[in-house]
Amino acid sequence: MFRLNAAVLILACLVFAPSARAQQYTPPNAEWNQPVEPFKIAGNLYYVGASDVTSYAITTPDGIILIDTGFRETVPLIEANLKKLGFRFEDIRLVLIMHAHNDHAGGVADIKARTKARFLSSPGDVPLFEHGGQGDFAFGDHFYYPPVKPDALLRDGEPVGLGGTQLTPHFTPGHTKGATSYTTTIHDGDHDYHVVFVSSLSTPDYQLIDNPKYPAVLQDLDASIARLRVLPCDIFLSEHGSQFELSRRMQQRVADPAHNPFVDPAGYRALLDRAEASAHKLAAGQRAAKAGSKVKQTK
Repeated sequence: MFRLNAAVLILACLVFAPSARAQQYTPPNAEWNQPVEPFKIAGNLYYVGASDVTSYAITTPDGIILIDTGFRETVPLIEANLKKLGFRFEDIRLVLIMHAHNDHAGGVADIKARTKARFLSSPGDVPLFEHGGQGDFAFGDHFYYPPVKPDALLRDGEPVGLGGTQLTPHFTPGHTKGATSYTTTIHDGDHDYHVVFVSSLSTPDYQLIDNPKYPAVLQDLDASIARLRVLPCDIFLSEHGSQFELSRRMQQRVADPAHNPFVDPAGYRALLDRAEASAHKLAAGQRAAKAGSKVKQTK
């Protein structure tokens, strides 16, 4: 969810009305959820998501680590993509989610019901997961998905893993109170790549100044960006393809297979710069509006 206003998000996400439509769904944004061909990013890291809502599979001898599920309706696309790559959906053993919104966590409950996967969460996003996205500080009860209870809690900076692959969670709150980014090292031939899975840093129409539901939202976001800046990064991946030019990179990997277009440390820094500038532009506008309102009240 990067540089999108709330109206677009409402159209793009599943709509929930507790009083009349409990656990009823509308189709997700068609553009975000189009099928695409899966592919290897590097080593044992694969793209298995949709056209814009992303999902990543890391294969190991002990099963598959899945990072993000997209919408609930994205799960069949993930299953088909794993099959195309020669893997089994039933072999998913560990599910990690970068933040608890329905366009990234909507499929967790379905995947857990159909596999032996364990789901780990940051403490800060547990309330959203357990209430199916209800009670979000920014979006309220608009974006429902099937509730899911984590099997265990992540600890900031403490690696988790499967089959010899370790991922380190880095709590990067701001987009949600428990947003989590992950780092790992992927071995590919003679190369070792530092990979950063960046949780969304966008603030679409968020109240960043004097927000009673999340007073520290801007401070948390600034701290998260600062923390991400010091992480070593060769390959960065995020939760929407539009955030890291997925479509362009997919085309480049076909046109020039000798070069991996996902290796882009400069693009990583640019992503963080854009996120920081966007949040502070929004905050400055809110401060100005607040100051103008005070002036009017004194006249």
